[in-house]
Amino acid sequence: MAEKKTATKGFTEDERAAMKARAKELKAEEKASRDRAAGEQELLTAIDAMSEPDRGLAKKIHAIVEASAPGLWPKTWYGMPAYARDGKPVCYFKPAEKFKMRYAQLGFEDAAHLDDGAMWATVYAVVKLTPAEEKKIAALVKKAAG
Repeated sequence: MAEKKTATKGFTEDERAAMKARAKELKAEEKASRDRAAGEQELLTAIDAMSEPDRGLAKKIHAIVEASAPGLWPKTWYGMPAYARDGKPVCYFKPAEKFKMRYAQLGFEDAAHLDDGAMWATVYAVVKLTPAEEKKIAALVKKAAG
């Protein structure tokens, strides 16, 4: 009797969930590109679904981005809170729990204006936000927004 083969290749459950979330975002993106409030609602829903400490960090980062770069539009990007210019993500918050990492990340994409010589950081580990970190994030976001 032949043994039943189990698939060893393919996408993980987390990868499939991320693809489903992205497909949903693409459908909602058309509306959000014309309606800032719709994009922000998606972002806030994503934040509310997070566990602590990710939720608290994401809420603080959202407030910092809104204050430092009001021209960036809130949205979700692969299920993560993100902020875009002309539809392209500039920065995003990557929760630790979702990716089973020991720290959350604040990342910047190609649309960010952070160029500094031949090499610069585009992702920052975030474990806690003191006034000093909040000030650094505000400066980075303001620079990234251009």
